[in-house]
Amino acid sequence: MKLKVIIHEAEEGGYWAEVPAILGCMTQGETFDELLENIYEAVEGCLSVDIDLPTQNEKSKIMEIAI
Repeated sequence: MKLKVIIHEAEEGGYWAEVPAILGCMTQGETFDELLENIYEAVEGCLSVDIDLPTQNEKSKIMEIAI
C-alpha cells in the first residue's frame, strides 16, 4: 500500500507530517530522518487502533481485510 504524506517544516525547527488518507494521523521529528521513522510508526499505530464495531443486522456483514 502506498500513502501520500504531506511534510511541513515547523516554525520552531524540525518537521511535521500528516497522512491525509488517515484522519488524525500526524507526527513530527527534529530531523528529516527522525520524521521518516516516526511516519512509519504513526501510520502503523493509526491503522492498528480497534474501533467500535457498527451495529449489525441480518442484511449486513462485518469483514476484516488485509492490505
